[in-house]
Amino acid sequence: MTKSTLVIVKGEEEYKIEKILNRRKIWGKDKFLVHWKGYTVEGDTWEDRGNLKNTGKLVEEFEREYGEEDKEVRRC
Repeated sequence: MTKSTLVIVKGEEEYKIEKILNRRKIWGKDKFLVHWKGYTVEGDTWEDRGNLKNTGKLVEEFEREYGEEDKEVRRC
């Protein structure tokens, strides 16, 4: 990991997201497949929407492009 992938937000360390790749619902909650800046695809993780509140407009852009339906989508 490089310093450019780690930022401090309100005193907390956070990692930069390069893009959101996918979305699915698990137990009625949205999960987003996140590709982290500076990491390989092996580092991609499924994250709750609540964990992505400081992502700027990435979630909004993803949902605008793929809709908000309850289906799994792929974006590579």
